[in-house]
Amino acid sequence: MSNHELDIRPVAGRIGAEVAGVTLSADLSDATVAAIDEALHRYKVLFFRDQGHLDDASQEAFAARLGEPVAHPTVPVANGSSYLLELDSHRGGRANAWHTDVTFVPAYPKASILRAVVSTASGGDTVWANTAEAYARLPDHLRELADKLWALHTNAYDYAAAKPAATRDQIERHRNVFASTVYETEHPVVRVHPVTGERTLVLGQFVKSLAGLSSADSRRIYDTLQEHVTRLENTVRWRWRAGDVAIWDNRATQHYAVDDYGDQHRVMRRVTLNGDVPISVDGRPSRAVSPLPAAAIAAE
Repeated sequence: MSNHELDIRPVAGRIGAEVAGVTLSADLSDATVAAIDEALHRYKVLFFRDQGHLDDASQEAFAARLGEPVAHPTVPVANGSSYLLELDSHRGGRANAWHTDVTFVPAYPKASILRAVVSTASGGDTVWANTAEAYARLPDHLRELADKLWALHTNAYDYAAAKPAATRDQIERHRNVFASTVYETEHPVVRVHPVTGERTLVLGQFVKSLAGLSSADSRRIYDTLQEHVTRLENTVRWRWRAGDVAIWDNRATQHYAVDDYGDQHRVMRRVTLNGDVPISVDGRPSRAVSPLPAAAIAAE
C-alpha cells in the first residue's frame, strides 16, 4: 500500500493532512503502517478524526507499530500506562509556547502521537509549523549562517518569565517535576532529516543560547530564525474534538498548544517515539552537556 492509497486530505498549503477511513490500532497491516509513515514524512503532521475507540493501552500499542515508545525523561507517566504523558489543563498541562518535544536531550523523539480525551467547546487548538519548509525559504545568507550555528537546549528555563500569569503551584511543579533533573544538550540549529534528507531548523522554547554568541546576539538571531518557522503560511491549525488523534514528525516541526480556553477542561494523552541524535550539515552529532552520558564520565 502506498501513500496515494490512503484517503489523504491536505489541511493547509505547506503542512498537515487529514487521513480519513483509517481506524488506528495495533492490528493495522504493515502496508497501512508504512503508508502512514510515508505520509507523515511528506505532510509532517497527520490528523485522524473519530478514534474514540482508543484507550491508553491501545494508543500505546498502536504507537509501537510506528516506532519504539519512550517515556518523558522527567514527568511521570499517566497512571496505569507505560509511556503516556497526560496533559490535563486542571493540573498544569498547558504549553502555550512554540517548541519541538524534548529537545533538551540528545536523541529527542522522532514523532509524537497525541489523543484528545476531553476537548473544549471553544479554544484549545494546536498549531504546527514546518521547520523544513522554514529552512528552505530562508534567504541565502541567513541559511548559510544557520548552517554554522549550534544552540544549547535545556529544560531548566525561566518558567515564570516565560509564563507571567503562572501560579506559584505551577512554578513549583515545573521546578520539582519538569526540571527535577536538569538536561542540557548542544544541537546544530540545522539538522539533516535521517529519512527525507531535508534540512530542518532545531529551535523552540528550550533554546537557552547560541554557542559563541552573547546573550543579546543569541536572542536577536534566534528571534529572526524562529519568526521564519512560525510565519502563518508555514503553519496548520487544528480544532480538536474528543477522539481525534494527531501524529507529527518531531524532527521537522514545532507546535503550540493555544491556551485560550479559560477554565474549560482539556485532557490530552501523548506517546513519543524514540529518536536519533541529530547530525549537522557538516556531519557532526549533537552532544549531551548535562548530565554527561556514562561513556563520557568513564572516559574522564
